[in-house]
Amino acid sequence: MTRAPALTSAFPAASPPIPEKHPVSDTHHGVTRNDDYAWMRADNWQAVFRDPSLLDGRIRAHLEAENAYQAALMAGTADLRGKLFAEMKGRIKEDDSTVPMKDGPFAYGSSFRQGGEQPRYFRTPRDGGAEEILLDGDKEAEGKAYFRLGGVDHSGDHRQLLWAFDDKGSEFFTLRVRDLTSGKDLADQIPDTGGGGVWDAGDDGFFYTRLDDNHRPSKVFFHALGDRSENDRLIYEETDPGFFMDVSGTRANDWIMIGINDHETSEYRLLPANDPSAEPKLVAVRETGLQYDLEEGGDIFFILTNADGAKDFKIMTAPVANPVRANWQELVPHEHGRLILSVLGFKHYMVRLERKDGLPRIVVRERASGEEHFISFDEEAFSLGLSGSYEYDTEVMRFTYSSMTTPAQVFDYNMRSRERVLLKTQEVPSGHDPEHYVTRRLMAPAADGELVPISLLYHRETQLDGSAPCLLYGYGSYGITVPSAFNTNCLSLVDRGFVYAVAHVRGGKDKGYGWYEDGKRAKKMNTFTDFIACARHLVAERYTRHDRIVAQGGSAGGMLMGAIANMAPESFGGIVAEVPFVDVLTTMLDASLPLTPPEWPEWGNPIASAADYETIAAYSPYDNVAALDYPPILALAGLTDPRVTYWEPAKWVARLRERKTGGNPVLFKINMESGHAGASGRFSRLEEIAYIYAYALKVTGKA
Repeated sequence: MTRAPALTSAFPAASPPIPEKHPVSDTHHGVTRNDDYAWMRADNWQAVFRDPSLLDGRIRAHLEAENAYQAALMAGTADLRGKLFAEMKGRIKEDDSTVPMKDGPFAYGSSFRQGGEQPRYFRTPRDGGAEEILLDGDKEAEGKAYFRLGGVDHSGDHRQLLWAFDDKGSEFFTLRVRDLTSGKDLADQIPDTGGGGVWDAGDDGFFYTRLDDNHRPSKVFFHALGDRSENDRLIYEETDPGFFMDVSGTRANDWIMIGINDHETSEYRLLPANDPSAEPKLVAVRETGLQYDLEEGGDIFFILTNADGAKDFKIMTAPVANPVRANWQELVPHEHGRLILSVLGFKHYMVRLERKDGLPRIVVRERASGEEHFISFDEEAFSLGLSGSYEYDTEVMRFTYSSMTTPAQVFDYNMRSRERVLLKTQEVPSGHDPEHYVTRRLMAPAADGELVPISLLYHRETQLDGSAPCLLYGYGSYGITVPSAFNTNCLSLVDRGFVYAVAHVRGGKDKGYGWYEDGKRAKKMNTFTDFIACARHLVAERYTRHDRIVAQGGSAGGMLMGAIANMAPESFGGIVAEVPFVDVLTTMLDASLPLTPPEWPEWGNPIASAADYETIAAYSPYDNVAALDYPPILALAGLTDPRVTYWEPAKWVARLRERKTGGNPVLFKINMESGHAGASGRFSRLEEIAYIYAYALKVTGKA
């Protein structure tokens, strides 16, 4: 396959930055690598996450030169970006609000004001009435270049609000407590937390995780209101750097649950919510490959687990008095091909969200009789989410529904009467007619015979003769499934003749847990070859041409973009890699980086294993850049990103420019005031999407 003529004429003439070279080498398992651009990693990167002004001047100058270069090449798209932004903003109800959820005497929700960037949190009387604003995100964000709210949780007595914020983009959240009578924050302020907390049963203190210098949630503390944070009681410390940790509660407010996990193993410790001085008790000791989650059930816990070879998970129960593994009893058996995703427990019901034949479904079980029923839906492909309830003793639970053509809908569902009540349908102020669009599900044949699902959305008037441009999105890691959900933003491409496609490649759980296992560690190559197979299938079915396909992915999906660029550059007309994890081997060889040890179960440990080293080296995008005719490439990053550090895409872009043949440009846009999630405001984020879409239109000749 040969590349179609490059659209380099679409970009103005400008010279990219030429970074310095300072060779650094490392040797592992007898293999030596050389890296000319390792200097782009700041020696004080941990301090930079907390204070970006501390970035080394030489690195800052290079990043600013990259921004100047991309701005020069994209200058001609300013009007288009403005139009795209206006379209996408016009599809958002600016003063939108959630449907308040009942809890005791109140109902709690969130809303936006007209033109507001940040959410406001409010409550009303339980059965309706005037809104009381509890927290105004726009007000809290005033004067800050970056601001993101974390967890917001009201106390059980409804008198206080625990809330968190990050004003650097580095995901070090500060916890505050607001008195809801006065509307003022208490003196209690705790920095460097994971972004949320859990009230104890007496509402006189809360549990939270503290992040260490490597951004790992390694300790759980209890803070008594009014006390100094230095006096907070250490509840549990996780000494293994390979495990994440979180703390949560139950809706009945009986238990505090400390969850400890990596990507394949989990462990829980429990303590009574009414006794913060208690020592947490172990449920089941961590055992490599054993996963389990706990959900409240009154005198029992529901346990979602893969124990005993239940690859697609089963549900067990255990008495709260002694929930050790020896006391687990099977409730919902394992069924191959039916992946149980989550469980919600209520006083008289249990609800599970599962995926079968590539589609989600909700199953309600009456606890006394064991009778089960499904909540049915009509469309061919759709997305479901369980919103649950604040309350445990209730017959009503909430769920959300959407498809690629149907705007999001919120339902309350009575588990006894089986009546569903539509509470809200996502409003598209500028108008949306589902009849104008077509959604389809294709199956692309992979090289080994597997069939890879593709979700498609296009306008009814789009000619399917191979001439349409296509944006092909993919992720394919951590078992994350990309839902076939409604997305108002992509309509700006679809209305301009694009086919919008999602490749459900291996590495996600789209076709069960085995689909995930077949796209990780030694089988990671399947993720990349699946994506390439999807591109080729779309061309074979005359939805598009290779030079008309713009591939897009972020984070681990950005790694996917880097891999397919090396493996099949001729198959794509452009590539967009957001916060791309592209220097995989170097990062997995550095145990000091924030997320490296917990990532080894996903990718392999190249420090300890020569086989893992060889596997990662075979696909790591930075290590496999070669003298190839790459398509136009756009990389985006955030300076304070602790998940994919800024120097990964910075180095990748430099090496691409150095080694590539052909004249297609490589652009790098870095937000100097944000992290992994990009801009924090809802409209600021739309500006970033407008930039990406303008790029896609430009490289396909549609700008």
